[in-house]
Amino acid sequence: MSAREEILRRIAAAGSARGEGTEPSSYRRVGTLDAQERAALFCERVGDYRADVRRIEDAQIADSIAAACATRSARRIVIPKGVPPAWRSSSVELVEDDGLSARALDELDGVITACTVAIAESGTIVLAGGSREGRRALSLVPDLHLCVVGERQIVELLPEAVARLEDGGLTRRPLTFISGPSATSDIELSRVEGVHGPRDLVVLVVKETT
Repeated sequence: MSAREEILRRIAAAGSARGEGTEPSSYRRVGTLDAQERAALFCERVGDYRADVRRIEDAQIADSIAAACATRSARRIVIPKGVPPAWRSSSVELVEDDGLSARALDELDGVITACTVAIAESGTIVLAGGSREGRRALSLVPDLHLCVVGERQIVELLPEAVARLEDGGLTRRPLTFISGPSATSDIELSRVEGVHGPRDLVVLVVKETT
C-alpha cells in the first residue's frame, strides 16, 4: 500500500467512525415553491450579490441587452455562436467567439450567454458549455457578463440542479457556478470586485410563454 492510499484509508476510517457520509433526515432534495415563487426568490438572491437583475418578456431580450450595454458604455460584446438572432441587437457590435485569445477577450467590453440551470435558493447560475454559453473563458475574462435565464431553467435547490445536469449528461463537462459578480476581500475585509471574473453581472430573467 502506497503512502497516498494509506492516508486515504485513514481519512475514510475516521469519517466512518464519526458517522460522516450519512445524509441528515432534514436534507431537502426537492423544493416546494411554484415557478413564480422560484423566479422571485432567484431574483432576490441574485440582487443580494449586487448583480443587476431584471425580469423581462421574451421579446425584450435584445432591447434589454442593448440598454444594459448603453448604460455601461459597452460597445463590443463577445457571444457564443449559438446565441439566437432574437438576442442580437444592431446597436451593439457583436463578436462571435472562434477561439479568441485571452488578450482578445480582455479587449472586449463584455459577453452575452445563456445558462443551463439556475438555483433560486442561492441565486446561482450554472453554465455547462452549451452552444449558447460557450467555453468557460467567455464568462471569466470580459468585465461585463450579461446572462439570459429562462424562468423554466430555475430550480429551487442545489440537488435539483445537479439532477438536471445528470439527466442531461453534463456532469463530466467543465461547469461554472456563478453567484454574483466576481468579488473577494483582503485581510481588512475591503471588498475588491473583478479579480477572478467579471466585476459587473447583469441577469435577464425571461418569462417564457411557449
